[in-house]
Amino acid sequence: MLRYKRIYEPVDREDGVRILVERLWPRGLKRENAAFDGWLKIIAPSHELRTWHRHHPEHWTEFEARYKGELSSPEAVRELGRLREIAASGTLTLLTATRAIETSHLAVLHELLG
Repeated sequence: MLRYKRIYEPVDREDGVRILVERLWPRGLKRENAAFDGWLKIIAPSHELRTWHRHHPEHWTEFEARYKGELSSPEAVRELGRLREIAASGTLTLLTATRAIETSHLAVLHELLG
Protein backbone atom coordinates (compact mmCIF):
# COMPACT_ATOMS: atom_id res chain seq x y z
CA MET A 1 0.00 0.00 0.00
CA LEU A 2 1.24 3.47 -0.87
CA ARG A 3 0.40 6.66 1.01
CA TYR A 4 1.78 10.16 1.08
CA LYS A 5 1.61 13.03 3.52
CA ARG A 6 3.45 16.03 4.88
CA ILE A 7 6.29 15.30 7.27
CA TYR A 8 4.83 17.90 9.63
CA GLU A 9 1.68 15.80 10.13
CA PRO A 10 1.50 13.51 13.17
CA VAL A 11 2.69 9.95 12.80
CA ASP A 12 -0.12 7.46 12.27
CA ARG A 13 0.34 3.84 13.31
CA GLU A 14 -0.83 2.87 9.82
CA ASP A 15 1.98 4.83 8.10
CA GLY A 16 4.24 1.80 7.88
CA VAL A 17 7.66 2.68 6.48
CA ARG A 18 8.06 6.47 6.29
CA ILE A 19 10.44 7.81 3.62
CA LEU A 20 11.23 11.50 3.20
CA VAL A 21 11.52 12.45 -0.48
CA GLU A 22 13.08 15.93 -0.47
CA ARG A 23 16.49 17.29 -1.50
CA LEU A 24 16.57 19.80 1.35
CA TRP A 25 15.72 19.31 5.00
CA PRO A 26 12.18 20.60 5.77
CA ARG A 27 12.09 24.10 7.25
CA GLY A 28 11.37 24.51 10.91
CA LEU A 29 11.63 20.80 11.70
CA LYS A 30 14.31 19.50 14.03
CA ARG A 31 15.77 16.19 12.93
CA GLU A 32 15.36 14.72 16.38
CA ASN A 33 11.61 15.49 16.18
CA ALA A 34 11.12 14.00 12.72
CA ALA A 35 9.74 10.49 12.49
CA PHE A 36 11.02 8.85 9.33
CA ASP A 37 12.77 5.63 8.34
CA GLY A 38 14.79 6.93 5.42
CA TRP A 39 15.61 10.00 3.38
CA LEU A 40 15.81 9.58 -0.41
CA LYS A 41 17.25 12.75 -1.88
CA ILE A 42 18.15 11.02 -5.15
CA ILE A 43 14.52 10.68 -6.28
CA ALA A 44 13.45 14.18 -5.28
CA PRO A 45 13.25 16.74 -8.10
CA SER A 46 16.44 18.63 -8.85
CA HIS A 47 16.84 22.11 -7.42
CA GLU A 48 16.48 23.57 -10.92
CA LEU A 49 13.24 21.72 -11.62
CA ARG A 50 11.76 22.52 -8.22
CA THR A 51 12.61 26.20 -8.60
CA TRP A 52 11.12 26.34 -12.10
CA HIS A 53 7.90 24.53 -11.15
CA ARG A 54 6.99 26.40 -7.95
CA HIS A 55 3.63 24.56 -7.98
CA HIS A 56 2.21 26.68 -10.79
CA PRO A 57 -0.69 24.69 -12.27
CA GLU A 58 0.23 25.79 -15.80
CA HIS A 59 3.64 24.09 -15.38
CA TRP A 60 2.23 20.73 -14.26
CA THR A 61 2.42 18.80 -17.54
CA GLU A 62 5.95 19.97 -18.28
CA PHE A 63 7.03 19.39 -14.67
CA GLU A 64 5.71 15.84 -14.77
CA ALA A 65 7.58 15.09 -18.01
CA ARG A 66 10.84 16.64 -16.80
CA TYR A 67 10.65 14.91 -13.44
CA LYS A 68 10.01 11.52 -15.04
CA GLY A 69 13.11 12.20 -17.12
CA GLU A 70 15.13 12.79 -13.96
CA LEU A 71 13.78 9.54 -12.53
CA SER A 72 15.20 7.56 -15.45
CA SER A 73 18.76 7.66 -14.08
CA PRO A 74 20.11 4.26 -12.96
CA GLU A 75 20.30 5.39 -9.31
CA ALA A 76 16.71 6.64 -9.32
CA VAL A 77 15.45 3.49 -11.04
CA ARG A 78 17.17 1.37 -8.37
CA GLU A 79 15.61 3.40 -5.53
CA LEU A 80 12.17 3.29 -7.13
CA GLY A 81 12.51 -0.50 -7.26
CA ARG A 82 13.30 -0.57 -3.54
CA LEU A 83 10.23 1.56 -2.83
CA ARG A 84 8.04 -0.77 -4.91
CA GLU A 85 9.28 -3.71 -2.83
CA ILE A 86 8.48 -1.92 0.42
CA ALA A 87 4.99 -0.98 -0.81
CA ALA A 88 4.36 -4.56 -2.00
CA SER A 89 5.21 -6.02 1.41
CA GLY A 90 3.39 -3.47 3.59
CA THR A 91 2.55 0.19 3.84
CA LEU A 92 4.89 2.84 2.45
CA THR A 93 4.29 6.48 3.28
CA LEU A 94 6.18 9.03 1.20
CA LEU A 95 6.83 12.26 3.07
CA THR A 96 7.24 15.80 1.79
CA ALA A 97 7.37 19.30 3.19
CA THR A 98 5.20 20.84 0.48
CA ARG A 99 1.64 21.94 1.16
CA ALA A 100 0.44 21.29 -2.40
CA ILE A 101 0.90 17.52 -2.49
CA GLU A 102 -1.48 17.00 -5.43
CA THR A 103 0.75 19.13 -7.68
CA SER A 104 4.06 17.97 -6.27
CA HIS A 105 6.59 15.29 -7.06
CA LEU A 106 4.76 12.91 -4.72
CA ALA A 107 1.80 12.80 -7.11
CA VAL A 108 4.18 11.69 -9.86
CA LEU A 109 5.83 9.11 -7.59
CA HIS A 110 2.42 7.80 -6.56
CA GLU A 111 1.57 7.27 -10.23
CA LEU A 112 4.89 5.54 -10.95
CA LEU A 113 4.85 3.33 -7.86
CA GLY A 114 1.12 2.63 -7.68
